[in-house]
Amino acid sequence: MAANETHYTLPLPRFDRPVKLLIVVSPYYKDIADALVAGAKAVAADCGAEAEVIEVPGALEIPTAIAMAERMAEYDGYVALGCVIRGETTHYDTVCNDSSRAITLLGLQGACIGNGILTVENRHQAEVRAEVAGQNKGGGAAAAALHLIALSHKWSGSRGGMGFRPEGGMSA
Repeated sequence: MAANETHYTLPLPRFDRPVKLLIVVSPYYKDIADALVAGAKAVAADCGAEAEVIEVPGALEIPTAIAMAERMAEYDGYVALGCVIRGETTHYDTVCNDSSRAITLLGLQGACIGNGILTVENRHQAEVRAEVAGQNKGGGAAAAALHLIALSHKWSGSRGGMGFRPEGGMSA
């Protein structure tokens, strides 16, 4: 986020029924992860959503945990949180690309996921992005998940077939 720019943020959605979020976090950089979780939990609370937090070892495990929860548990959406700081090897690129790709694929399969995995060059960038009073990327990821949940609620049950509707004439 450039310091001199302003960005529009959608108002948080409202829900008729309780919403359950699973926050999946990698606490590899514990202080940064804690700030991301605090932001996500605050936004969830602002929407009246219930948020559960689980920890996984690293950013690569986040999509796997979300996929398991999507298959085996009852959540409306997910918030992926963690931090990957560039190091001296190409491992950074692998972790960033593969975790992001897996989260995107889960989303394309219908999971409502807000991706708050920070991918940064240094610790200072991570701290600025994680800080609740700053860029609050954890809160932004929770808001993204909540917006996707609102869309899924809006569209659930609205499709009825493959495009053909019998009219008059024939009865089954």
